[in-house]
Amino acid sequence: METPALSQPTSGRYARVASPIHTILVIVVLGGWSLLAKMSSDRLSASSNPNRVRLYLTAIFLEWFVFAIVVAGVRWSGASVLLVVGERWRSARQVLRDIGIAAAFWIVATALLWLFSKLLRVPDMPHNMQLMLPRGVAEVATWIALSVSAGICEETIFRGYLQRQFVSLTKSAPAGILISAVAFGAAHAYQGPRFVVLISLFGAMFGILAYWRGSVRPGMIAHAWQDSLGGVIAGLTRH
Repeated sequence: METPALSQPTSGRYARVASPIHTILVIVVLGGWSLLAKMSSDRLSASSNPNRVRLYLTAIFLEWFVFAIVVAGVRWSGASVLLVVGERWRSARQVLRDIGIAAAFWIVATALLWLFSKLLRVPDMPHNMQLMLPRGVAEVATWIALSVSAGICEETIFRGYLQRQFVSLTKSAPAGILISAVAFGAAHAYQGPRFVVLISLFGAMFGILAYWRGSVRPGMIAHAWQDSLGGVIAGLTRH
């Protein structure tokens, strides 16, 4: 009988891809990232005329900066970046398959997030998050660029790299997925404690998807779509 993926923590596809010291460095950098996000959020709340495009561009730079640190560490260890991201698409059929997986995941995850938000009594979007929402063509375009960057970079960082490292360290796939999800939620601490819990649950869903699929590509698609659509719709309805 074939054993489910989640019960195979010693799978080669989740072997360590960088040194523990590099992983500690990534965690420290993510802590700085979270602190900068909190400071930017506070400045935004205090500003009467915030420059959202500059805020989005700064966030895009930080996303790719951490992404570059992860890729550099993986390459330095002699591992292939494909172990973190997943095998390349080799046909249109593979692309369509992952798009279909991403779409199905997004529908299920959105429904579960709505349910969790009700159970946790998550409040309405905080004021600082409302101020971040895009308005106008330039802001919407830059927001979508940020959302695509977040989909690519955050899935690589949290699910492709950290999750793999934590699975290797704990010798347990569920533990690795959980720790990575908590780190993902903590990176968004500026949104408030209940949102951190909700985002951690979202991260766990992405972690399960990445482990099951053996690739972060469907997660990248779903993540970018969720951030793009959610931000644009919220911006249009609240401004």
